[in-house]
Amino acid sequence: MTEQAPVLTIDGPGGAGKGTISGLMADRLNWHLLDSGALYRLIAQAAGKHQVALDDEAALAELAESLDVAFPVEDGQPSTLLEGEDVSRAIRTEQAGERASLVASLPAVRQALLKRQRDFCQSPGLVADGRDMGTVVFPDAALKIFLTASADERARRRYQQLQEAGVDASLSSLLKEIQARDARDSQRVVAPLKPADDAITLDTTRLSIPEVVDQLTELLVQRGIVADS
Repeated sequence: MTEQAPVLTIDGPGGAGKGTISGLMADRLNWHLLDSGALYRLIAQAAGKHQVALDDEAALAELAESLDVAFPVEDGQPSTLLEGEDVSRAIRTEQAGERASLVASLPAVRQALLKRQRDFCQSPGLVADGRDMGTVVFPDAALKIFLTASADERARRRYQQLQEAGVDASLSSLLKEIQARDARDSQRVVAPLKPADDAITLDTTRLSIPEVVDQLTELLVQRGIVADS
Protein backbone atom coordinates (compact mmCIF):
# COMPACT_ATOMS: atom_id res chain seq x y z
CA MET A 1 0.00 0.00 0.00
CA THR A 2 1.11 3.60 -0.58
CA GLU A 3 0.28 6.38 1.85
CA GLN A 4 -1.18 9.63 0.47
CA ALA A 5 0.85 11.68 2.98
CA PRO A 6 4.10 11.01 4.88
CA VAL A 7 3.74 8.81 7.96
CA LEU A 8 6.03 8.60 10.99
CA THR A 9 5.31 5.41 12.93
CA ILE A 10 6.36 5.17 16.57
CA ASP A 11 5.95 1.65 17.95
CA GLY A 12 7.13 0.09 21.18
CA PRO A 13 6.08 -1.31 24.54
CA GLY A 14 4.05 0.58 27.13
CA GLY A 15 6.01 3.17 29.10
CA ALA A 16 8.68 3.77 26.46
CA GLY A 17 7.39 7.29 25.88
CA LYS A 18 5.45 6.73 22.65
CA GLY A 19 2.43 8.82 23.64
CA THR A 20 4.38 11.80 24.90
CA ILE A 21 6.84 11.78 22.00
CA SER A 22 4.12 11.27 19.39
CA GLY A 23 2.08 14.20 20.69
CA LEU A 24 5.11 16.48 20.69
CA MET A 25 6.16 15.37 17.20
CA ALA A 26 2.64 15.92 15.81
CA ASP A 27 2.62 19.37 17.37
CA ARG A 28 6.10 20.27 16.09
CA LEU A 29 5.36 19.07 12.55
CA ASN A 30 1.72 20.23 12.55
CA TRP A 31 0.75 16.71 11.47
CA HIS A 32 -2.26 14.61 12.42
CA LEU A 33 -1.96 12.17 15.33
CA LEU A 34 -3.14 8.56 15.65
CA ASP A 35 -2.94 7.03 19.11
CA SER A 36 -3.71 3.44 18.10
CA GLY A 37 -3.24 2.10 21.62
CA ALA A 38 -5.98 4.44 22.77
CA LEU A 39 -8.29 2.90 20.18
CA TYR A 40 -8.24 -0.41 22.03
CA ARG A 41 -8.69 1.37 25.35
CA LEU A 42 -11.60 3.26 23.79
CA ILE A 43 -13.21 0.05 22.55
CA ALA A 44 -12.97 -1.39 26.05
CA GLN A 45 -14.39 1.86 27.44
CA ALA A 46 -17.21 1.87 24.89
CA ALA A 47 -17.90 -1.80 25.62
CA GLY A 48 -18.58 -0.95 29.24
CA LYS A 49 -20.72 2.01 28.23
CA HIS A 50 -22.79 -0.07 25.79
CA GLN A 51 -22.80 -3.25 27.90
CA VAL A 52 -20.75 -5.37 25.49
CA ALA A 53 -18.78 -8.27 27.02
CA LEU A 54 -15.00 -8.21 26.48
CA ASP A 55 -15.09 -11.78 25.15
CA ASP A 56 -17.82 -11.04 22.55
CA GLU A 57 -15.47 -10.70 19.59
CA ALA A 58 -18.15 -10.09 16.96
CA ALA A 59 -19.89 -7.37 18.97
CA LEU A 60 -16.57 -5.69 19.79
CA ALA A 61 -15.58 -5.72 16.10
CA GLU A 62 -18.90 -4.10 15.22
CA LEU A 63 -18.30 -1.50 17.91
CA ALA A 64 -14.83 -0.83 16.49
CA GLU A 65 -16.20 -0.15 13.00
CA SER A 66 -18.53 2.60 14.23
CA LEU A 67 -16.42 4.07 17.04
CA ASP A 68 -16.68 7.88 17.18
CA VAL A 69 -13.17 9.00 18.23
CA ALA A 70 -10.82 11.95 17.79
CA PHE A 71 -7.30 12.87 18.99
CA PRO A 72 -7.00 16.67 19.02
CA VAL A 73 -3.57 18.08 19.98
CA GLU A 74 -3.13 21.44 21.69
CA ASP A 75 0.29 22.79 22.76
CA GLY A 76 1.81 19.33 22.31
CA GLN A 77 -0.76 17.75 24.63
CA PRO A 78 -3.04 15.20 22.91
CA SER A 79 -6.51 14.51 24.25
CA THR A 80 -8.87 11.65 23.48
CA LEU A 81 -12.54 12.06 22.67
CA LEU A 82 -15.07 9.21 22.68
CA GLU A 83 -18.48 10.12 21.28
CA GLY A 84 -17.63 13.77 21.96
CA GLU A 85 -16.60 13.17 25.59
CA ASP A 86 -13.03 13.75 26.81
CA VAL A 87 -11.98 10.39 28.28
CA SER A 88 -8.23 11.07 28.30
CA ARG A 89 -7.84 10.30 32.01
CA ALA A 90 -10.46 7.54 32.24
CA ILE A 91 -8.71 5.32 29.67
CA ARG A 92 -5.23 5.68 31.21
CA THR A 93 -5.77 3.63 34.37
CA GLU A 94 -3.96 0.31 34.80
CA GLN A 95 -7.31 -1.48 34.65
CA ALA A 96 -8.11 0.21 31.35
CA GLY A 97 -4.73 -0.92 30.01
CA GLU A 98 -5.38 -4.52 30.99
CA ARG A 99 -8.83 -4.45 29.38
CA ALA A 100 -7.36 -2.91 26.23
CA SER A 101 -4.70 -5.62 26.00
CA LEU A 102 -7.43 -8.27 26.07
CA VAL A 103 -9.39 -6.49 23.32
CA ALA A 104 -6.24 -6.05 21.21
CA SER A 105 -5.67 -9.82 21.17
CA LEU A 106 -8.90 -10.41 19.20
CA PRO A 107 -8.25 -10.80 15.43
CA ALA A 108 -11.70 -9.55 14.33
CA VAL A 109 -11.27 -6.35 16.34
CA ARG A 110 -7.81 -5.68 14.88
CA GLN A 111 -9.13 -6.27 11.36
CA ALA A 112 -12.10 -3.94 11.94
CA LEU A 113 -9.74 -1.18 13.09
CA LEU A 114 -7.25 -1.53 10.23
CA LYS A 115 -9.11 0.68 7.74
CA ARG A 116 -10.12 3.11 10.50
CA GLN A 117 -6.47 3.59 11.40
CA ARG A 118 -5.32 4.04 7.81
CA ASP A 119 -8.00 6.69 7.29
CA PHE A 120 -6.10 8.91 9.76
CA CYS A 121 -3.39 9.33 7.11
CA GLN A 122 -4.16 12.76 5.69
CA SER A 123 -2.14 15.75 4.47
CA PRO A 124 0.21 17.20 5.58
CA GLY A 125 1.27 14.02 7.44
CA LEU A 126 0.58 11.59 10.25
CA VAL A 127 2.36 10.53 13.43
CA ALA A 128 1.08 7.04 14.27
CA ASP A 129 1.72 5.74 17.78
CA GLY A 130 1.21 2.08 18.65
CA ARG A 131 2.56 -1.44 18.63
CA ASP A 132 2.06 -2.55 15.01
CA MET A 133 2.01 0.75 13.11
CA GLY A 134 5.20 0.05 11.15
CA THR A 135 4.70 -3.70 10.77
CA VAL A 136 1.01 -3.94 9.83
CA VAL A 137 -0.92 -0.67 9.56
CA PHE A 138 1.58 1.53 7.66
CA PRO A 139 4.17 -0.82 6.11
CA ASP A 140 5.24 1.90 3.64
CA ALA A 141 5.72 4.62 6.28
CA ALA A 142 8.37 7.22 5.48
CA LEU A 143 10.11 6.66 8.83
CA LYS A 144 9.58 3.85 11.33
CA ILE A 145 10.77 4.15 14.92
CA PHE A 146 10.70 1.49 17.64
CA LEU A 147 10.96 3.18 21.03
CA THR A 148 12.01 1.04 23.95
CA ALA A 149 13.32 1.32 27.50
CA SER A 150 14.12 -1.11 30.30
CA ALA A 151 11.11 -2.59 32.12
CA ASP A 152 12.40 -1.08 35.37
CA GLU A 153 12.57 2.39 33.83
CA ARG A 154 9.13 2.07 32.28
CA ALA A 155 7.65 0.99 35.61
CA ARG A 156 9.38 3.91 37.34
CA ARG A 157 7.94 6.38 34.80
CA ARG A 158 4.44 4.96 35.19
CA TYR A 159 4.76 5.08 38.97
CA GLN A 160 5.83 8.73 38.81
CA GLN A 161 2.89 9.58 36.50
CA LEU A 162 0.42 7.97 38.89
CA GLN A 163 1.97 9.68 41.92
CA GLU A 164 1.74 13.07 40.21
CA ALA A 165 -1.91 12.32 39.42
CA GLY A 166 -2.57 11.52 43.07
CA VAL A 167 -3.11 7.81 42.38
CA ASP A 168 -1.70 5.31 44.85
CA ALA A 169 0.37 2.58 43.19
CA SER A 170 2.94 -0.13 43.92
CA LEU A 171 6.17 0.04 41.92
CA SER A 172 6.70 -3.73 42.17
CA SER A 173 3.14 -4.41 40.99
CA LEU A 174 3.55 -2.01 38.08
CA LEU A 175 6.75 -3.79 37.03
CA LYS A 176 5.00 -7.17 37.07
CA GLU A 177 2.09 -5.79 35.04
CA ILE A 178 4.44 -4.28 32.45
CA GLN A 179 6.39 -7.53 32.13
CA ALA A 180 3.16 -9.53 31.77
CA ARG A 181 1.80 -7.14 29.14
CA ASP A 182 5.09 -7.21 27.21
CA ALA A 183 4.94 -11.01 27.13
CA ARG A 184 1.31 -11.07 26.03
CA ASP A 185 1.81 -8.41 23.33
CA SER A 186 4.97 -9.97 21.92
CA GLN A 187 3.62 -13.54 21.90
CA ARG A 188 0.16 -12.95 20.41
CA VAL A 189 -0.51 -14.60 17.06
CA VAL A 190 -1.95 -11.49 15.36
CA ALA A 191 0.35 -8.46 14.95
CA PRO A 192 2.82 -9.26 17.75
CA LEU A 193 4.86 -6.44 19.27
CA LYS A 194 8.18 -6.29 17.40
CA PRO A 195 10.21 -3.75 15.40
CA ALA A 196 9.58 -3.59 11.66
CA ASP A 197 12.53 -4.91 9.66
CA ASP A 198 13.32 -1.37 8.46
CA ALA A 199 12.61 0.39 11.77
CA ILE A 200 15.17 2.35 13.77
CA THR A 201 15.25 1.18 17.39
CA LEU A 202 15.78 3.94 19.94
CA ASP A 203 16.34 3.12 23.62
CA THR A 204 14.96 6.00 25.71
CA THR A 205 16.07 4.67 29.10
CA ARG A 206 18.68 7.41 29.51
CA LEU A 207 17.31 9.99 27.09
CA SER A 208 15.25 13.07 27.95
CA ILE A 209 12.04 13.82 26.07
CA PRO A 210 13.57 16.83 24.22
CA GLU A 211 16.55 14.66 23.18
CA VAL A 212 14.24 12.05 21.64
CA VAL A 213 12.15 14.68 19.83
CA ASP A 214 15.28 16.32 18.43
CA GLN A 215 16.67 12.96 17.25
CA LEU A 216 13.45 12.06 15.45
CA THR A 217 13.23 15.50 13.84
CA GLU A 218 16.81 15.16 12.60
CA LEU A 219 16.03 11.75 11.10
CA LEU A 220 13.07 13.22 9.22
CA VAL A 221 15.27 16.03 7.92
CA GLN A 222 18.04 13.62 6.89
CA ARG A 223 15.56 11.58 4.86
CA GLY A 224 14.13 14.67 3.20
CA ILE A 225 10.68 14.09 4.70
CA VAL A 226 10.57 17.53 6.28
CA ALA A 227 12.57 20.69 5.65
CA ASP A 228 15.33 21.72 8.04
CA SER A 229 14.11 24.63 10.13
